[in-house]
Amino acid sequence: MKKPEHFKEKPLVEKQVSGKQLNRRNFIAFGAFAGLSAVGYGGWRALMKAPLEKPGITAGRSVPLRRALNQNELFMRRLFSRNHLVKTYPVNMAAKNVRYNSDVGIAGKFNPADWKLNVKKKNGQTVSFTFDDIKKLPKTDIVFDFKCVEGWDQIQHWGGVKFIDFLEHMGLHDQTDAGYVGMMTPDKQYYVGIDMPSAIHPQTILAYEMNGQPMPVEHGYPLRLIIPVKYGIKNLKRIGEITFSNTRPPDYWAELGYDYYSGL
Repeated sequence: MKKPEHFKEKPLVEKQVSGKQLNRRNFIAFGAFAGLSAVGYGGWRALMKAPLEKPGITAGRSVPLRRALNQNELFMRRLFSRNHLVKTYPVNMAAKNVRYNSDVGIAGKFNPADWKLNVKKKNGQTVSFTFDDIKKLPKTDIVFDFKCVEGWDQIQHWGGVKFIDFLEHMGLHDQTDAGYVGMMTPDKQYYVGIDMPSAIHPQTILAYEMNGQPMPVEHGYPLRLIIPVKYGIKNLKRIGEITFSNTRPPDYWAELGYDYYSGL
């Protein structure tokens, strides 16, 4: 169809951006970047210059950072549920060579015949249990992804008694109304503090087997804590003492600046 004589197509005109406009945009972008960088650097400098917390149950961190870690703990504890289970795996996926990082608390000579588990109740009374006492309790196995604060993880297979089952069978269930559980090695060189909801989580066990066999000495024989809802620093090897309290018990890594809660 022939277009009318008076009809003329308008030429396409590309909008031109002047050098002046480009320079202005670049200046704004650079200024915003510089401003944010200055704020970030200033915040970092302020954090580095902030006073350190007073050493106690926790230490080694600046006051603002410790406040942030404490708020993070409160947030995570509100979300925590005993109905939330960590992912488990088939036994054939478990590592044959189980990794370990540290022998703090289990170094030196050890005589299994001298070992016993001392449990100190809230009222100050102490009761003791032997390895045979613990092995008589219902056994539970778990295969899960063990996670370390250093960034590595490994699927591992552990066997033992659920901590909540231990408390119930040994007449210690009334201790669960405390806020925290403290655990310590026999030589008192390594110790952790665990919030009670995590301690009585259905996947928390007092382990004495690894890969279906008696647990090796370097992994905490005869009894260690396996708590899948926490990082490895909370999985105490060779438990010698358990305590209950409503205040935070001492914690080895928290005293060195790590997060007290260490939850996943």
